[in-house]
Amino acid sequence: MRLLLAEDEKELSRALTAILVRSNYSVDAVYDGEEALAYLNSNNYDGAVLDIMMPKMDGLSVLRQIRSQGNPIPILLLTAKSEIDDKVEGLDAGANDYLTKPFAAKELLARIRAMTRENTGAVNSSLQIGNLSLDLASFTLSSPSGSLRLANKEFQMFEMLMGNPGQLISSERFFERIWGYDSEVEINVVWVYISYLRKKLTTLNANVQIKAARNAGYFLEET
Repeated sequence: MRLLLAEDEKELSRALTAILVRSNYSVDAVYDGEEALAYLNSNNYDGAVLDIMMPKMDGLSVLRQIRSQGNPIPILLLTAKSEIDDKVEGLDAGANDYLTKPFAAKELLARIRAMTRENTGAVNSSLQIGNLSLDLASFTLSSPSGSLRLANKEFQMFEMLMGNPGQLISSERFFERIWGYDSEVEINVVWVYISYLRKKLTTLNANVQIKAARNAGYFLEET
């Protein structure tokens, strides 16, 4: 799952990015509102965390601009403000949730999970296909032969595949959602991670395979 973090306090931004990455999110960090708006308009994110008090453009202005464009992306506002009127203003502007600084990392993660789950309509904590189960909370892929905890990007790729069974997902779509087009790595990293996942499926004796359609993408197929 890919998030945008807009927080102008760079030390806090680095700390939050580390927490989110350890929790298997891909994170793009920006430090002002104009940059946040540009990233949201040019990239595909599963959610955004916006500080309200930012230079160039405040978080509320970014939020209003995104909502005026019809973008339904889940957005969590961060702010040092704690007055009820400020919270109401943020929620009325279209925020999904509101978190006042200082906050516990566990609460931030719980609120992100809640708003992204609500947005996708997901009600289950796992995905199933064939003899495989992917636990979305523990990032564990299981079969009757055992279980393996997937690494960050492995999990994100397999979640996309299991969430769209039988549907082709292009390398470009994987790359955009997980690495981002501004990443310094090459797009062939997608094939590398597909190879990692195929080895794990073999280890688990899965009756599901990752198939490739030439010049089109990858999909899951039960065998």
